[in-house]
Amino acid sequence: MRNQGLGSWPARRARMTPDAVAVQHGDRTLTYAELHRRVTRLAHGLGASGVRTGDRVAYLGPNHPVYLEVLFACGLLGAVFVPVNSRLAPSEVDYVLRDSGAALLIHTSAHAAHESVRSVEVGPEYEELLAGQGEAPDLPVSLDDVCLIMYTSGSTGKPKGAMLTHGNLTWNSVNVIVETDLSGAERALVAAPLFHTAALGMICLPTLLKGGRVLLHSSFDPAAVLADIERERVTLMFGVPTMYDALAAQPGWDTADLSSVRTLLCGGAPVPTTTIRRYLERGLSFVQGYGMTETSPGALVLDPAHVTSKIGSAGVPSFFTDVRVVSESGSPVPPGERGEIVVSGPNVLRGYWGRPEATAEVLRDGWFHSGDVATVDEDGYVYVVDRLKDVIISGGENIYPAEVENEIHAYPGVESCAVIGVPDPKWGEVGKAIVMAKDVAADDLLAHLRQRLAGYKVPKSVEFVEELPRTGSGKIQKTELRARYR
Repeated sequence: MRNQGLGSWPARRARMTPDAVAVQHGDRTLTYAELHRRVTRLAHGLGASGVRTGDRVAYLGPNHPVYLEVLFACGLLGAVFVPVNSRLAPSEVDYVLRDSGAALLIHTSAHAAHESVRSVEVGPEYEELLAGQGEAPDLPVSLDDVCLIMYTSGSTGKPKGAMLTHGNLTWNSVNVIVETDLSGAERALVAAPLFHTAALGMICLPTLLKGGRVLLHSSFDPAAVLADIERERVTLMFGVPTMYDALAAQPGWDTADLSSVRTLLCGGAPVPTTTIRRYLERGLSFVQGYGMTETSPGALVLDPAHVTSKIGSAGVPSFFTDVRVVSESGSPVPPGERGEIVVSGPNVLRGYWGRPEATAEVLRDGWFHSGDVATVDEDGYVYVVDRLKDVIISGGENIYPAEVENEIHAYPGVESCAVIGVPDPKWGEVGKAIVMAKDVAADDLLAHLRQRLAGYKVPKSVEFVEELPRTGSGKIQKTELRARYR
């Protein structure tokens, strides 16, 4: 095959394990042979409709087999796949479609067509695209070609489109397979949204590369996930901490049969120690990690053997990835000192779509500058402290919200929290805790924090809320909180 990219994966898998189930969605299953046939037909349909090498094709909808069909069909044509966050407002969707210059939008019935681009709805109209016949196109697609443009959450302004190459996604999948001993017998449950790189890169693509079964859930329903783990004998799952907290809060958690589960991947946000211990009590442990859209997304991994001895750490660099924690001068910091995480490797993005200045700002001297603060211990394990932009500077002292949030999480009754900086006439800014909790008094919570943190780190105020604003991946939107409370 001249195609070395993701578009060739269904054909390569179909010739090895044609009858193995590739994708399961509800009661519907697709074997690798069936996936290959549908992807081939879709590629012919897209080509006949005018899609050419380099054109962008967008998908808007929940987790669904069509997402994967469009991804792989684009890969066969050398086109670029653009997964769109289905939780965005219509104006935000329009921004992504216009910014990417999408030539075609494939969307589910729950989402309207957009005037800025030609649209095809999943259903009879989409199936018409698969009416064509013929051999799979064998175009020269290399690992260096852009495979997809995935838009960041836009926490610092308008979302930027990260250009991830076929090589970026392939090497990240290899990293995952090496680190988790992923097998062809895997039954991987994907309930986190595929429009973010974690669900796609850390579980879905590695499983399909290895020949396992991907069980797609359209959205995260903790009761449905817990039931499917038992019924389908799930072996592998990815989630962000809030998803795992919701799962453990289910009424059937203590008695659920989780004996099939071999690996739980967790990332997307710092993992509270209370969450880790809750799973250790059930005989389960996380393969924790750290990454971002720009690294496809893996960068650091903490294996289960060290989940207790290195609790709170994001681990060591992924197998084919290098990570350093550096000072402002670019020199590695000594153990225990804070610095910025920088990443190098074949999984690091090509750049931001149409943003050469933003690309130059983060890709310097062969390293991607993450904007995240961390320390390294004597054994080389990295501890992510916070985002540079989230650090609170109070009276000349740096306060790292994640450290404070970890202590708040440990207080009985607290469900979730965020700590932000708010203006203060004396100190410049001080910490404010926004907390979701049941039967918790602010004075008692602050007294708890004063026993565990230096005085300047303790928030000066607490506000209780019913909900915290979150991104599509479950991360708390601190930008919105800062705008609300400043």
